[in-house]
Amino acid sequence: MKSLKIAIIAGEESGDRLGGALMAALAERAEITWFGVGGEDMAAAGLQPIFPLDEIAVMGFDAIVRRLPQLLRRISETATAVAEFGPDVLIIIDAPEFNHRVAKRFRKAMPAVPIVNYVSPTVWAWRPGRAKAMRPYVDLVLALFPFEPEVHARLGGPKCVYVGHPLYERLRSLRRGGEGETLLVLPGSRRGEIDRLMPLFGDVLARLRPELPVRLLAVPRHRARIEALLASWPLAPEILSGTEGQREAFRSARAALAASGTVTLELAAARVPMVVAYKLDWGYRQVKRLHRVLPIVTAPSMVLANIVIGRNAIPAFLEDEATPEALAAALGPLLLPESPERTCQAEAFDAFDAAMGVEDSPAERAADAVLTLLSER
Repeated sequence: MKSLKIAIIAGEESGDRLGGALMAALAERAEITWFGVGGEDMAAAGLQPIFPLDEIAVMGFDAIVRRLPQLLRRISETATAVAEFGPDVLIIIDAPEFNHRVAKRFRKAMPAVPIVNYVSPTVWAWRPGRAKAMRPYVDLVLALFPFEPEVHARLGGPKCVYVGHPLYERLRSLRRGGEGETLLVLPGSRRGEIDRLMPLFGDVLARLRPELPVRLLAVPRHRARIEALLASWPLAPEILSGTEGQREAFRSARAALAASGTVTLELAAARVPMVVAYKLDWGYRQVKRLHRVLPIVTAPSMVLANIVIGRNAIPAFLEDEATPEALAAALGPLLLPESPERTCQAEAFDAFDAAMGVEDSPAERAADAVLTLLSER
């Protein structure tokens, strides 16, 4: 294959990790000149970023509103710069609030250049109309979940192929050999959700009074805040952080009390039984209220493993349902060896494994899909 010019844009750290792996896989298959936006992993793979990733890596409704003027300016600058680069393909990775606006502008400037969207927007969870709206400016979606190609086909979205989830592949190595001997608490990775969930999780432990040692997995940058919030807890858990801390925490866990999010995928991959809870920020509470009048939320569960297997085997509690009493009642049986609740989740993890597994690495499958698209053009 001739040498290629590829523009690639990641809008946050998780996208940077995906982008770095994809760039390495593509570089094994073709000679490539890179251009775009990314972080450390993509820079290590050969990208000279247009501007630092942290200028656009914002999460949550409230944060986006606060940074909106800067984001709009960077959207315009990025689309213009990518068009001037003249790529053979544009790859946008997650961060739809930023990347899809760049893609729309780029499509108007260079309509013949294919656009690949790595990580499908959660059209299966809310605002399903986004799938059909993507068709004019996205030629191929690389999906992390096996149910997403069918969802895009049903909703009239772009062509979509399942390439596998890298977190699933990595976390499979953390599976325990036995029942585990600790209770793992995961209060989230963002400051707001930590503030909302730490008091709740402390109340759960006060009611449960677990006999097992308790460990808490903390995001390093929020460790000081977590330690301050622990003052109200009835016990002092061991705090772990970082990659090695996660490995140790997952391998020793008998069960977990976790914030909703990607960590539920990680726990399912590592086969750790869990109870999941979440408290919304102000912006998403308004979305929830709007949903009562105009349904815009369509996800059957906030636990990714439940969606993959098509049933709610892992208990999840949102907003008013997330009470200390309800969470303690769901978590207690998971701490007992060979309880029916543990058996139920073990069966769910079997189904999850069968659905998520892929033969090649996700990055290799994604690279092959990109090059197949280019060869068809």
